[in-house]
Amino acid sequence: MILLADIGNTHTHFGWADRKRLRKTRNVPTAGLSPGDLSRTLRAWLGDVAVEGACVCSVVPSVTGPVLQALREVTGVSPLILDPGKLPGLRVSYPRPRTIGADRLAGAVAARWHFGQPVLVVGCGTATTFDVVDREGCFVGGVIAPGLGMLTDVLYERTALLPRVRLREPRRVVGRSTREAMVSGAVVGYRGLVFGILREIRRETGLPRLKAVATGGNAAWISTVPGIHAVQPHLVLEGLRLTWESRLPVAQSSSQSRI
Repeated sequence: MILLADIGNTHTHFGWADRKRLRKTRNVPTAGLSPGDLSRTLRAWLGDVAVEGACVCSVVPSVTGPVLQALREVTGVSPLILDPGKLPGLRVSYPRPRTIGADRLAGAVAARWHFGQPVLVVGCGTATTFDVVDREGCFVGGVIAPGLGMLTDVLYERTALLPRVRLREPRRVVGRSTREAMVSGAVVGYRGLVFGILREIRRETGLPRLKAVATGGNAAWISTVPGIHAVQPHLVLEGLRLTWESRLPVAQSSSQSRI
């Protein structure tokens, strides 16, 4: 078994996997992570599962060190950090590859592996990212837009009277209360944002049937958007698993393994 860690702005997503697939996941809030507490949490979560190593990607530099320390304590070895120059089955055609969020690259690795190329990954987290892998298997860039939570949080934080609301499926588009109007604006607006950006990416790339795969904690909210072909919430962790596997003497050769 190997440990996987995707360090995000809001949550850090952990998984453990074998050589075939991701087996189990757990999320913890990223804020305030300490090596001691985290290593105890991971040991309790893993129980008697033997772990031989770890693979990590991070978009929060201040938390990367503590997480790496905890993983070293749990596994006894130094974790592998995703490297833009050594991605299994994926090349990067981008002016400054190391400025790309490592989670975006991990998701692209898994999407290309499981869905072929070209492919588009829609990452639905704190931000919403759209990442394009072209016909040649190159990551060529994408779009970064606000995440679903931002659409309600900003209204609450920047206005005097609007409340904080809990996201849910709106009963109608035209809200009959302030809360209903805010929920409709967030959910319907988010789907419209995703649909519009997908349409423009397909137009610009000349790939009208470009397959789109949604991933991340808010991926289920856009499952009904036209043009979303699949929802795979743990695509980034799967990309980390594939990255780890690519280092081993006998790597997977089949693209039919399930996430």
